[in-house]
Amino acid sequence: MIEKIAHKLTRKPKLVALIAVLMLIPSIIGYAATRINYDILSYLPQDLPSSQGEQLLEEPFKMAATSMLIVEGMPAGYTNRLIQDIRDVPGVSSAVWLSNLVGIQVPVEMIPADLREMFFSGQATMMLIQYDHPGASDETMESIRQVRKLCNERCFLAGFSVVIKDTRDVMDGELPIFVGLAVLLALVAMSVTLESTVLPFVYLASIGMAVVYNFGSNIFLGQISYITKAIAAVLQLGVTMDYSIFLYHRYEEERELYDDKRDAMTQAIIAAFRSLSGSSMTTIAGFLALCFMRLTLGRDIGIVMAKGVVLGVATVILVLPSLVLIFDRQIGKHKHRTLIPSFDKVNGFILRYRIPLVVLTVLLFFPAVYAQRHADIYYKLDESLPRDLPSIVSNEKLKDDFDMATSHFVVLRDDLSAADMGEIERRMEEVPGITSVVSFHKLLGTGVPDFFIPEDVRNMLRQEGWQLMMINSSYAPATDEVSAQLDAMNEILHTYDPSAMITGEGAMYRDLIDTSAVDFQVTNYISIAAIFLIIAFVFKSISVPLVLVATIELAIFINQGCCYFLGTEIPFIAPTIISCVQLGATVDYAILMTSRFQEELKKGLDRKEAIRIAAASSDASIVTSALVLFCATLGVSFVSSIDLIGAICVMLARGALISALVSIFLMPAILLVCEPVFNKTSWHWKTPDPAPAALPSGEAETLPAPETETLPAPEEEPVSPETASAEERSPEVISIEVEPASARAE
Repeated sequence: MIEKIAHKLTRKPKLVALIAVLMLIPSIIGYAATRINYDILSYLPQDLPSSQGEQLLEEPFKMAATSMLIVEGMPAGYTNRLIQDIRDVPGVSSAVWLSNLVGIQVPVEMIPADLREMFFSGQATMMLIQYDHPGASDETMESIRQVRKLCNERCFLAGFSVVIKDTRDVMDGELPIFVGLAVLLALVAMSVTLESTVLPFVYLASIGMAVVYNFGSNIFLGQISYITKAIAAVLQLGVTMDYSIFLYHRYEEERELYDDKRDAMTQAIIAAFRSLSGSSMTTIAGFLALCFMRLTLGRDIGIVMAKGVVLGVATVILVLPSLVLIFDRQIGKHKHRTLIPSFDKVNGFILRYRIPLVVLTVLLFFPAVYAQRHADIYYKLDESLPRDLPSIVSNEKLKDDFDMATSHFVVLRDDLSAADMGEIERRMEEVPGITSVVSFHKLLGTGVPDFFIPEDVRNMLRQEGWQLMMINSSYAPATDEVSAQLDAMNEILHTYDPSAMITGEGAMYRDLIDTSAVDFQVTNYISIAAIFLIIAFVFKSISVPLVLVATIELAIFINQGCCYFLGTEIPFIAPTIISCVQLGATVDYAILMTSRFQEELKKGLDRKEAIRIAAASSDASIVTSALVLFCATLGVSFVSSIDLIGAICVMLARGALISALVSIFLMPAILLVCEPVFNKTSWHWKTPDPAPAALPSGEAETLPAPETETLPAPEEEPVSPETASAEERSPEVISIEVEPASARAE
């Protein structure tokens, strides 16, 4: 089947290229129609109390999107006019200030102390603004934009929804820049490591189509997170570049065997399909492991990236051959020498000191694992944003002026007695860090008659059998202090109402911390197990996957441990993404070298000679792949002012280099030392694959005449010193050389 498809693809390359370009149109439409979600907390499991409480805030209370507007040093008349204008903004459901409660004519000194302390601080006053739609919706983002237009420079709009708005604005402005920079740096890396000036542009055209196809098909998911949007394109570029390189190298090798370049490309497609369909499985498995996170952000990233790898392989098989055939003359015309240095001396040193290097590898695990487990992690998302953003400045002012670092929203039954409510409020105010408590019962307790409370305030605090308490805390979210505070609050609430729920940033961040801790362990184990099984199946071995996975895990530990030694904090999602992505994407370096090592052993070479040839043939491919992934991801970290995105990309870039260094400098020694174990614990480790070349020399005459005549005489075959030395020890190697050199596993 694949033979027929490959033959047809190579006969009409221009038609195939045209179809590929036309497919970009629906993909671009799908990309434009896919919603981007900027609220990471919305990915929490929906069965958590904080998530269920958030749903009640949305409906019926319509309090999920609430912001606080601080007006500093302005007269009461200005604030009263401003609140009237804000109420008229589309998407704003209510705006609450003291004028709603006691009237603008009442002197500040006569306002009850609880209300005065909540709404006034020195020369500043605060109002609450509610929105009709969820906090991260497009409608709420537009409402926030219009509210800001009504305010002057002495007004400060704070709240989680406002942070989301600023995050969205920053991302929209920076995304085109860092994608462009990633492409530019990837071009530089390919220009240095590839042998043609035109070839990198052909590769990028093919991968660019795959990226657009991937983003366009996200419409079936409905939405993707802004983290996925930021890293998916550059990660797909870095991860799938290997597949393009493999196909072209195979095509060049087949060109020497066929007069018609279309036939050569047909054979290259067949070989690439058989190789890439297997080798890409480790990368896909690494991404799909993210889907097992309870935090559904992992599923978001995992599905998009796994889909991207599949589409990348499909584009390499179906589209890239046509582009290469169309631009074949230009590719050949602009060839140059690559700047990748020779690793022969390095490999000689590695093999000479293989035992110390294996011991070093084992010893490196101890500091790497310790540092990885003790790296500092932060969970509060606004810590990753620039400190001069308007929302960050406003949140800091809210904390400093009103002592409101966190706002807890408590949902209780509406049929609790006045005595119980009074007791709850009293005990809540005694919890360390609580600065104020607002509830319907507490408003009545200030002497305000029930009928005098405006309807919008009543609706804000009582709805459909539920009542709402707003509790302000001086403790910042995602801290041990607020976690202990939440435990104390839950103990009080459940004494009077077992169904009560606490939500808001503080509760949701704590659930995020607990969920992420479990997710990291689960996804890490699943990715290791899945990739272990894939490698075990490929090599039919128990020991080979154990060694390869352990070696790349060392690279992952070193990568994450660098944050500990550098004293930098990393976002909570980074370890989970890095552990799965780096393992899945860079274990191919180890597989590449091990496959070539086994191939040379099957030819009859001794293990020293086999690993020397395997290392020499793999080093250039590893360097090229690692440099492209390094440059593509590092470019994002240069431009992105959102530390969450920048930190992930820095770790991906650093991980690519560390995995490459481990594969080049440690893997040959490990494979050489472990080869006797491989031989005893693997199925047919050294048994030659069935092929005509594997026949004994005495039976060579039984081959069909054309095959026999194509065998070159030993003196006519240009061989490298490595092959020559191998032939002196193993004469049958001459017949094996009928197989193109491209049969290696890269």
